[in-house]
Amino acid sequence: MHNLKTNFDKILEQIKPFAIKMVNSQGNIPRCGVIPKFSDLEVIALSMTAEALSIDSENLLFKKIEEYKSVFPNIISRCQYNQRKKYLSELTNAIRHNIAMEIDGQEDYFIVDSKPLPVCRNARASRSKIGKDNTLIPDFGYCAAQKHYYYGYKMHLTSGLRGVIRTFTFSPASVHDIHYLKDIRFEIPNSTIIADRAYLSATVQLDLFENANIRLEVPYRHNQKDFRPVYKPFAKARKRIETTFSQLNDQFMMIRNYAKNFAGFASRILAKITAFTLMQYLNFKQNKPICKTKYALC
Repeated sequence: MHNLKTNFDKILEQIKPFAIKMVNSQGNIPRCGVIPKFSDLEVIALSMTAEALSIDSENLLFKKIEEYKSVFPNIISRCQYNQRKKYLSELTNAIRHNIAMEIDGQEDYFIVDSKPLPVCRNARASRSKIGKDNTLIPDFGYCAAQKHYYYGYKMHLTSGLRGVIRTFTFSPASVHDIHYLKDIRFEIPNSTIIADRAYLSATVQLDLFENANIRLEVPYRHNQKDFRPVYKPFAKARKRIETTFSQLNDQFMMIRNYAKNFAGFASRILAKITAFTLMQYLNFKQNKPICKTKYALC
């Protein structure tokens, strides 16, 4: 499990079928200029291998690669790796989406929730440069689950009932969760979305149903008119996305991010989610519980 090259080769072979028609026979996105010897797919596979093995520091990753120099003859520099990983974000996300569709492409029940992603401690917010070069600027938000304020972003995530992430996006921490539903209504039409009380809105509920045939299931507040108790299977299903967040924090260390700008921040989060989805796919192929991701490479 801890052999970097063995796991790299395994992950590279697994992602190749999901990149067909997006890369050429050498594993590169067709483009002018010098043909890279370390292909685009190899860059993606290396980033996913690092995340799957809980190596969240690029400095540590390249220190470990020095032990395998003989089997990585075309390895690029750390700077090139960082730049190309950002450049390949669209390809990485397309591969992630194809893997997710392979596991549960027929799913029509989804769970939606958000997760705080701080970029630094509150005291350092005025000095943080992340996002200052981008239109998506971080700001202060409140995490009700942990009862504290933080500085950074909020990740909005949609997953199936088995925990396979279908869509995700970022917003500044102060943006209300309800706005995410307006963005995804045409990505998962003709479905049922299970959410918590943060997404409670009669207007949005009606809009989703009329324009995308989406049924939004949100628990009623106790003082609300026409109150009805929570449907127990839906309440149980919502726990699945909480487990997904816990796994992303534990094995993939999502809460720790050493990026210096938003592009680097977003590409690292994408690599973590893509690696998580691939681990689920490996379990899916072996008829194992798909969410036992720590054992997928065994």
